Amino acid sequence: MYRTHHCNELRKDDIGSTATLAGWVHIVRDHGGVIFIDLRDREGLTQVVFRPEENAELAKEAHHLRHEDVIQVEGRVSARVPGTEDFLINPYGLMFDEITASSLVRIDAEGKIKDDPVGMGVNEAGFIIHSCMHAARPEINCVIHTHTRSGVAVSAMKCGLLPISQHAMRVHAEITYHDYEGVALYKEEQARMARDLGKKSKAMILRNHGVLALGETVREAFEIMYYLDCACQIQVDALAGGMHNVQLMSDDAAKVSTAALQRPMRPAAHKDWPALLRLLERRGIKYAQ
Repeated sequence: MYRTHHCNELRKDDIGSTATLAGWVHIVRDHGGVIFIDLRDREGLTQVVFRPEENAELAKEAHHLRHEDVIQVEGRVSARVPGTEDFLINPYGLMFDEITASSLVRIDAEGKIKDDPVGMGVNEAGFIIHSCMHAARPEINCVIHTHTRSGVAVSAMKCGLLPISQHAMRVHAEITYHDYEGVALYKEEQARMARDLGKKSKAMILRNHGVLALGETVREAFEIMYYLDCACQIQVDALAGGMHNVQLMSDDAAKVSTAALQRPMRPAAHKDWPALLRLLERRGIKYAQ
């Protein structure tokens, strides 16, 4: 069989099953003999992992693969590399538009750096927040934290995120809040942050600080952050005319909108991410290097 799935098609329900993929090698990374390959086709990217303890010969061959090599792979679908709680975080010192896949820092749950391709280390506060989210919610594979002007503005509002836009309805029903305790440099705050996040929320406002979005995939985390930040921008603009002039939607309208935006198999869930990757490709952004 040529392929069972396109890249970016595998979902949580596929974990444990066998899949066949075909495409172009985007990047190859060697982490202590474990080979990570970002495989690309017209639909997006999927990470393929070759572990020497499972097949030493195959892992050795994978080490010699190069950018744009065309391959077909068959293997078992897993959510993460078994036996590790490591995660990737941006290096401290690069501008966001400088960061690529190969410059991300691999770090463990205790803050020990396992691989730092550009030698810049990580932001300590960033580690405290991201490691807390991953530890509290093992099903989460991506955490995005931002300090956009609109996000910080809403985080400073006593009213929090208001039900005044369709964008807000993507996250409003599950949004949680964590009160500001100062710059997040101390592990003692992690327990309180995890408690305030809760067991189900994938969107949180850090009061007087910024916003957080979580996802089981990078796509899901990006979507939640996109809607959350847009909702914050809309709220700041709307409040420019005064709170007395802001129209809150009804509870019924809010429930209908939330159900529509969170319904299973919503078409955007498999169409938006490939479109965004095509946008990056058209603009010549080498995110996958």
